[in-house]
Amino acid sequence: MTDRKETAKAFLIRTIADPVLIYAVIAMMSIMNHYRSTMMWMYGIAAYVAGWVIFRLFDYINKHHFIGFFAYIALFALFMTGTVSAVRRGSENYPISWGLWFLTPVNAMQYNKWYTVSIFLLFLIFMLSVIYYFTRVRYRLFMNFLILIIPFSIYGKENEEMEIGFIIALCVGFFIILANFRQMSDTREAKAVDRPEMFRSAAVFTVIFAIISAFFPKPAIEADRTMIETMINADALTDKFLKMLDVFRDDSDGEQFRRNMGNIPMYYAKSPHPLQLKTATFTSYDFSTDKWEYSKIDSKYHYTEDKPLSIYYNGGVTEAIMYAAENDADFAEKYGLTEFIGAEIITPEPRSLYITSVRSGGTSAPVPAGAVSLDKSSFEHPFGLSESGVVYAHDDEFEQNEWFEFSFVSPSYFGLGDNKEVTDYIAEIENYEVFLLDAIMSLRFADLKDTEYYDILVENRHFYEEVEENYLDYNDSEEIYNLSQEITAGLESPYDKAKALEMYFIENDFIYDLGYRKERGENVEDFLFRTNRGVCYEYATAMTLLARAAGIPARYCEGFNMQTYYTDDKGNNYIVTANDAHGFPELYIKGYGWMCFEPTRVAGEIEKEKEDVTTLLVKSGLIILGLSAIVLLFIFLMPMITHRVFLVLIRRKSPNAAVAAVIRRICRVYGIPRTSSAHEAEAAVYRRSAADISTAVLLFEKGEYGGCKLTEEDKTKTVDIYITAYNALGEAKKAERKAKGKKKDKRTT
Repeated sequence: MTDRKETAKAFLIRTIADPVLIYAVIAMMSIMNHYRSTMMWMYGIAAYVAGWVIFRLFDYINKHHFIGFFAYIALFALFMTGTVSAVRRGSENYPISWGLWFLTPVNAMQYNKWYTVSIFLLFLIFMLSVIYYFTRVRYRLFMNFLILIIPFSIYGKENEEMEIGFIIALCVGFFIILANFRQMSDTREAKAVDRPEMFRSAAVFTVIFAIISAFFPKPAIEADRTMIETMINADALTDKFLKMLDVFRDDSDGEQFRRNMGNIPMYYAKSPHPLQLKTATFTSYDFSTDKWEYSKIDSKYHYTEDKPLSIYYNGGVTEAIMYAAENDADFAEKYGLTEFIGAEIITPEPRSLYITSVRSGGTSAPVPAGAVSLDKSSFEHPFGLSESGVVYAHDDEFEQNEWFEFSFVSPSYFGLGDNKEVTDYIAEIENYEVFLLDAIMSLRFADLKDTEYYDILVENRHFYEEVEENYLDYNDSEEIYNLSQEITAGLESPYDKAKALEMYFIENDFIYDLGYRKERGENVEDFLFRTNRGVCYEYATAMTLLARAAGIPARYCEGFNMQTYYTDDKGNNYIVTANDAHGFPELYIKGYGWMCFEPTRVAGEIEKEKEDVTTLLVKSGLIILGLSAIVLLFIFLMPMITHRVFLVLIRRKSPNAAVAAVIRRICRVYGIPRTSSAHEAEAAVYRRSAADISTAVLLFEKGEYGGCKLTEEDKTKTVDIYITAYNALGEAKKAERKAKGKKKDKRTT
């Protein structure tokens, strides 16, 4: 019954299924999931393979302390060399240092492969070393607990929630380590349990823990991290972010919207309601690269020092046309406008936005949606105004605490008076550009060139010339065209079509997912027809191109979404942070002008559709509950199951093999060490349950040591003895539980 020298096969099985190694790999995967979730499994495989090799070196070091010390120094130096090399590679053409990158939220920066590899190497040698040492060399419960919370602290430094699967896996791994390596000895107060019983107890405990953790999650806590975020994100990060949203860029792939930029304050604002703020526009979309590119209309501008700086007119076109119709009967009759003379056309009164920049740098001013003019500013240098309505510093950069006062009109135009009816009619008039020219000529002949209406019509005709040339390209995509026609079927007015396109994303199964990383080659068609997953960049791009396919001029805009309420002693009621960076479409509605839309809006919020933590955990809990119920059932039924399976398998064995298997099985069931002799096992069985297995032991010795060939009758007799011993053990356990209960009752009384 003594153990023989371990075979190569047994060695591989023992080391490959090593719970310490598996626990270390789980810890590494949880850490690397934070830094690069899409590569988590690859890092896990690398950690497992490297960990197996390193653990074999640690085994050698544990036996040869003197030589092992130098071996470990060499191993540590090798990892440090690899780490330093990775850091150097990562710093090439990257704007910030490794230290700042490590302190900065990972989603706030562009992914750096080599910096991430350096993190992997650092944590790998550290976690493998400490986990091995505090389990196999010198077991320390407290140190193992500190090791357990390291992955949690990595997530905690950025206020990020670890996935429930990793939480459970780490805690289960910790309990398994505890069960495997806790030194337990007999005392007057406690008695060490046998290993099978210990593992069963640990398994039951960990399964119950998994269920509890799934159905009783921690409460959500909101914390103001503005100061921390501001301290962590130094000037290099801020400068990089500002450049991402600045007007002077050749292209945009929306990468900045896939990151958690943190609560870096960008602007404080005083406004009557939330607004979209525009800092850049892009006209040309490249399907092959999935990028928006600058065109001449985005870069064409004029500059001036005059204030107010007129931006463009929104909502005044219909009013100007009806003014022309009232003063020129021929014009009104030619275009069927006579019936609308006297209709109630209401143009919303301009309202004011007062906004202050928190940081210096950058050249784009935050232009509100529906902007009419820049009225005042602390900036004393010339402004530039692009054809697409972007305002920027012409020859300089804006300073810290720079302030701007804009006039803008609210997007309530189509809900007022007869506005929608008249504007929809005007929008359906064929050859819109000629129609605008006729309205202009009508006012000119009536000698009304000095009126505000004349200026509005001239400005919009100029816009529309640019619109027709630049804002209807969708690469003639058949898929996009067919979808746009399907969404807008039965609708006539551009405004109704635009609202239908906007609602399409809200009403269908599109998922706003900051964690989604597109595969190489994915573009807007993949988002619309295959993945249905992305960030505001994908939503805005898709709506822009669908609008163009529906015949509505559209452009892609970037800037911020001003949505977070904030009050201070200066009268501000909104704060705009780096996390409010946003992409959105602007559509040209005939009879009105440019109007912003929001395809990513859900329940009035433009942010990630992230389920509540409790909801996620409960959903996970339903799965965990089912699996846990199966595990618990298996744990409690395992003795009976293995007993039945053993009886089936034993029938197929030869008599000699069957008798030997019965003795080993009895020792396993009774928890008798494998180093015990057959007669020691016989005595242990009798002491525990009074079962007599002496005949089986005698047959075992005859077959195993005497070289006798046993018969089928011997086999049957031995199996019957096993069944008797198995049943006797069950009765003995019941008696033990009753005795413990009575003893406890006596102590209580």
